[in-house]
Amino acid sequence: MPTTSNRLPLTQVLLCGAIVVTLSMGIRHSFGLWLQPITAAHGWSREQYALALAIQNLVWGLSGPLVGWWADRDGAFRTLIAGSLLYALGLLGMATTSAHPAFVLTAGVMIGVAQACTTYAVIYGVLARNVDAAQRSWAMGITAAAGSFGQFLMVPVASQLIFNLGWATALLGLAATALIIVPTAWGLRERLAPAATAAGPANAPTTAADLPQTGRAALREALGHRDYLLLTLGYFVCGFQLAFIGVHLPAYLKDHQLTPAVATTGLALIGLFNVAGSYAAGVLGNHWRKPWLLSAIYGLRALAMLGFVLAPLTPWSVYLFAATMGVLWLSTVPPTNAIVAQMMGIRHLSMLGGFVFLSHQVGSFLGVWLAGRLYDATGSYQTVWWMAMALGVMAAVVNLPIQEHRAPARRLKQPAQAATAAS
Repeated sequence: MPTTSNRLPLTQVLLCGAIVVTLSMGIRHSFGLWLQPITAAHGWSREQYALALAIQNLVWGLSGPLVGWWADRDGAFRTLIAGSLLYALGLLGMATTSAHPAFVLTAGVMIGVAQACTTYAVIYGVLARNVDAAQRSWAMGITAAAGSFGQFLMVPVASQLIFNLGWATALLGLAATALIIVPTAWGLRERLAPAATAAGPANAPTTAADLPQTGRAALREALGHRDYLLLTLGYFVCGFQLAFIGVHLPAYLKDHQLTPAVATTGLALIGLFNVAGSYAAGVLGNHWRKPWLLSAIYGLRALAMLGFVLAPLTPWSVYLFAATMGVLWLSTVPPTNAIVAQMMGIRHLSMLGGFVFLSHQVGSFLGVWLAGRLYDATGSYQTVWWMAMALGVMAAVVNLPIQEHRAPARRLKQPAQAATAAS
């Protein structure tokens, strides 16, 4: 397993990582704006469009561990290039295909793999290898805030492109935007050396979790670690909630006779307020117990959704809900990944973070697809709102007992044997 032999400059890593996540997550968060124009153009049901995006989320999660292993082994550069190209091709396919299976292949499979290559698991692996542990949660908060800024930036841009150019041409514009990741990837090109020979204090193990081991051994230990599994279970809820709201909120508001401008403003406000929320979560994660921070985030999400569903639906209630959810939107990302790094070490962070994210994306699949299915069956999203609230309470509970500093017991007891086995 390689590690960084010469660290990249901190400013360079943060800037380039932020640009990549801004573009990748910004494009991704705008897909809800295409639900109605694409279904109207092709005569599809909402479930058909939702199925493609649900598969996108699932493929993103399923490919995450493999992509993470690749990035851990060879560095992020090639992974990011491949992701940028796949993103552009997938968006091109969304714009040009009229057959539903082809739409699922492009919007679902291709873009799903592209997102795995260009989002948090890969970028956080670079950060972990190049940022001191004391600054890690803060740096992850910076990157998560960039993803939120991408939503704030790209949702209004996408809305204007659709309005002025039509939905198909707008997708071509996003395809060109995705290619900006290619030159940015050069700023994240690392010089890697084998862990056994990498020298210097920057590469020296600082905890039992950082001792050398193979990727297979790291995964086996993670899957037997109670707190890693609880963290993974909680992240499922995050995916369900965010995917449901991100994709179906515009349609939900239109069903209640609110204009598309309200939906666009709401999604943009989520991104704007999560710039502060994600950064704050990263900073607080350096000072507070991260599992308790996660528990508070999930509990507050459930309360925000309860207030939104019970209150009269007006543009201002939408904006208040969007601002509140925005503070909580991607604020789970920095503490979740920082906990994985603390418990399991940084050598296989992209891969192990990818497995946690797989649970997130299974939740995303269900949040997108099930909402479309239940809407087509009942004509309402109410059942899904209550499901999202109940899951939020569950996630708040399962995060409370997590001990973020508890490394796998076997490695604490037998660090020497672990180091020997990995050599």
